[in-house]
Amino acid sequence: MAGSRLEKFGTVYTRVRDLLRAGVLKPEEKPIWYDVYAAFPPKREPLYQKPRRPKVPAADPVPQLFYKEDEIRAKFFEVYGNGPKAFELLKPNFISSCQKFVMKYSELESRGDIKPELLFEETAKALLSEGIYLRKRGGPVQVAPESRDPLLSMKLTDMLAEQQKDKDTETNIPEKQPEAETLNPDSQTS
Repeated sequence: MAGSRLEKFGTVYTRVRDLLRAGVLKPEEKPIWYDVYAAFPPKREPLYQKPRRPKVPAADPVPQLFYKEDEIRAKFFEVYGNGPKAFELLKPNFISSCQKFVMKYSELESRGDIKPELLFEETAKALLSEGIYLRKRGGPVQVAPESRDPLLSMKLTDMLAEQQKDKDTETNIPEKQPEAETLNPDSQTS
């Protein structure tokens, strides 16, 4: 028939013209503006064009906001992980071990009597004295070598061999007679 009814295929003028040629519109039904448009056509044909996306200017880099506490928290999570306790989100007044660490760090820093490079370790020691134990992540608990029990380093085969050796020595040694006790004459009292 008259073709597509979408505006993007031709102008209103070309569609009305085609309807007149096809006989869909009678010459008496043509719009008033049709003769004016035919007599004075526009310099530039009004074609439908897809709207261009507006050029977004180069995004202004939003500066990342880092507070002093964020650096402390980052170092805390790097060294200690999430801490010894899980977050209790149901308690409205719950203070995590990380937040306690940050508060203690700020307190010790405000005093100013501790060097900045030692402040992190001193904060951990201060929390330990308050009963909050922080275990470093990424490895077993460090124990001083001199305080380790030598039995922990023994193997089962070593233990069994030692027991067997003890049994062998017991069977080879004859039983000793109980010796008579010697009394010290000075120690006797009458």
